[in-house]
Amino acid sequence: MFRANTTKKYLHAALSLFMLFAAAGCAQKTVKPASGSVTSLPVETALVSPTPTELNKRFIPAKIVRVVDGDTMKVSFTEAGKVKEETIRLLLVDTPESVAPDKPVQPFALEASKYAKDMLTNKDVKLELDVSERDKYGRLLCYLYIGDKMFNEMLLENGYARVAYVYPPNVKYVDQFREIQKTAQLKGINIWSVENYAQEDGFHETETKEHSEVYYNNCTEAKAAGAYNIKKGEPGYSSKLDRDHDGVACEK
Repeated sequence: MFRANTTKKYLHAALSLFMLFAAAGCAQKTVKPASGSVTSLPVETALVSPTPTELNKRFIPAKIVRVVDGDTMKVSFTEAGKVKEETIRLLLVDTPESVAPDKPVQPFALEASKYAKDMLTNKDVKLELDVSERDKYGRLLCYLYIGDKMFNEMLLENGYARVAYVYPPNVKYVDQFREIQKTAQLKGINIWSVENYAQEDGFHETETKEHSEVYYNNCTEAKAAGAYNIKKGEPGYSSKLDRDHDGVACEK
């Protein structure tokens, strides 16, 4: 009799332990969303909050309507169900002038504009705003993305723009922009190929003229003018045209 009662007690204890393990397992059951599909995520990991970086970015999907020049474009986007057009100005960068009515076309302006047109015409893009949204001309100030690349940075990387118009509070990326600019300067590409042309306060065409009495945007232009094998120090020479860096530009 004693053994039978002891056996019953062990059975009850084992059953109680089994029920406890079963209850613990229920806590990790899958969650069923409103759609009726089942996700295998535990309850505690089903909801994910946006990161601070994502919260700090305000993206606007847009389409390029027209490239005005290297740092200015017209875009269209939908707002409150209506298609709206805006002129945008890229933040913290400046390309040489190609369309200013009171200025001649500056060196490397046409190249910067062509680069922008080649990369952006009719493309879907994203606009990221900073703190202040507009400049004194009413243009929308932004960082422009094509795919996962920021076009402001692409201009700096390729020597088509300098870091400029650094006005707080719109300085979100200024430090990394300056680092990118340093790399382009060391390479001596485009606006950095002519000494003292691109400076902190703007583009100095007088410096370009002192460097070379004759200026060519590219070797096609030089050859059309009959200029071949331009040696370093001669009119028309620039390191940009000397692709193999042997001291002779636009070799025939």
